[in-house]
Amino acid sequence: MTTDPKMRPGPLNGIRVLDLTQFLAGPFATQILGDLGAEVIKLESPTGDWARSLPPHFVGEDSCYYLSINRSKKAIAVDMKQPEGLDLVKNLAGKSDILFENFRPGVLDRLGLSWDELSAEYPKLIWASISGFGQSGPYRDRPAYDMIVQAMSGGMSMTGERDGVSVRAGIPLGDLSAGMYATIGALAALEERRTTGKGKFIDISMLDCQVAMTCYQAAYYLQSGQNPGRQGRSHASIPTYRSFPAANNTELVITANTERMWQGLCSALGLEVLTKDARFLKNGDRFANREELWPLLEEAFSAKEAKEWVPLLLEHGVPVGEVNQLSDTFNDQQVLHRDMLLLIEGSGERKVKVAGNPLKFLDQPEGQYVFPPALGEDTHDVVCDLLEISESDFRALKDKGVVTEFAGGDTGK
Repeated sequence: MTTDPKMRPGPLNGIRVLDLTQFLAGPFATQILGDLGAEVIKLESPTGDWARSLPPHFVGEDSCYYLSINRSKKAIAVDMKQPEGLDLVKNLAGKSDILFENFRPGVLDRLGLSWDELSAEYPKLIWASISGFGQSGPYRDRPAYDMIVQAMSGGMSMTGERDGVSVRAGIPLGDLSAGMYATIGALAALEERRTTGKGKFIDISMLDCQVAMTCYQAAYYLQSGQNPGRQGRSHASIPTYRSFPAANNTELVITANTERMWQGLCSALGLEVLTKDARFLKNGDRFANREELWPLLEEAFSAKEAKEWVPLLLEHGVPVGEVNQLSDTFNDQQVLHRDMLLLIEGSGERKVKVAGNPLKFLDQPEGQYVFPPALGEDTHDVVCDLLEISESDFRALKDKGVVTEFAGGDTGK
């Protein structure tokens, strides 16, 4: 096991990732790999990842946005537009297992960093590319962000109240799903390399990922030719898979999917009469008459607060959950028990609370997470130690602006 304080124990110990990504999708992907024990070297321009300066919340000079997706990494600052900087990046790629980038297609080629060249020189290298629309197709050169691919995929047209306007999901599904698919692709390529000895180029399109996640709704449309429309609080197939308002402006969701759950729901609500109503006998009947069913359920739910309904419904075998605010979520006993609230501390006053790591291994304790690095915090160590650059040559590169070191007093180490 490594003794490097910036590397966590985990199944990816011994794997090195060169991270050229910024903003969200790419850093989210590489944070997953870092949490799994890989050595992640985040390489930024001298001005840094734009996410570092994103308002409104900051710890020191770095935004909470940046801090939420860059733990378990090292950080170096290199000017790739200078020949010496480009050479450093190529040398780092040669010492890495995976290179992650989320530039628009063609940008790195124009800078002089290409898959064809690197794979010829370093055939074991895996290159994972995340872009809005992928490396091919008529939209290849378009810029894209999370909300754009949510909209173009059709997912946004299904989100919002049924008689309202389309809205984006409250979490950035376009970015996060692309990051997860890229991570899956990189791990698959690592496994294949064990037998072939060769790396892969992984072409991840944010739009592709969002289209894939339309899942059964896509199948429904492709079979019927009917657009599903905004789903609102309900499910396209199950009328008792829905949110309901309760007393005092609280809300809950139920997922009474089976006939047994339907019987339990009616019993908990004191509506046993509905189980004998011809309109609601089977799920197909309830679906056909859902507009008549919902007001009856809503009236019943209005009698108690959501927190009062939860134990009663669970007692009757009905899956249920309150509609939480984040203030509820991060005080929830299950969330806290599973270490899904992390307090990551650096030196001095640097500390931040973030959402935790959902990947749990029964034989591995949660352990400590490393505070996200400041811009250029590890430039000296990576360049001098890993690339074996002498101190005098490093100073020359620094004087020329090819590399930048962290200049602040508190690195968070």
